[in-house]
Amino acid sequence: MARISRNKARLKRHRRVRKNIFGIAECPRLCVFRSLDEIYAQVIDDTKGITLVSSSSIDHEVRKKIKGLKKMERAALVGKLLAERAKSKKITKVVFDRGGYKYVGRVKAFADAAREAGLKF
Repeated sequence: MARISRNKARLKRHRRVRKNIFGIAECPRLCVFRSLDEIYAQVIDDTKGITLVSSSSIDHEVRKKIKGLKKMERAALVGKLLAERAKSKKITKVVFDRGGYKYVGRVKAFADAAREAGLKF
């Protein structure tokens, strides 16, 4: 029997989680994607299908600050920046969509930093 790849297993978990998570205008969805080197996040209103706020480790604002930092520290920086941008648009409460990733490592560091910066989820 062939083994399922890690990414296919992640996508399967992601679909299972997304059945129950839906972002509305009052409480949008905070979606996280991580590649091997970078981390991306966006706050999405699923009713309108638009991205309200986004942040990633490839933003020009973040690029200057992340030189020499470890991946966990980069993720925390991105989480803090996303929370600040969301608060500037009066978004304080979100639903966390971890994208099928386990809640450890960079995903946890990102979420903790976003919580510390004022997002509630």
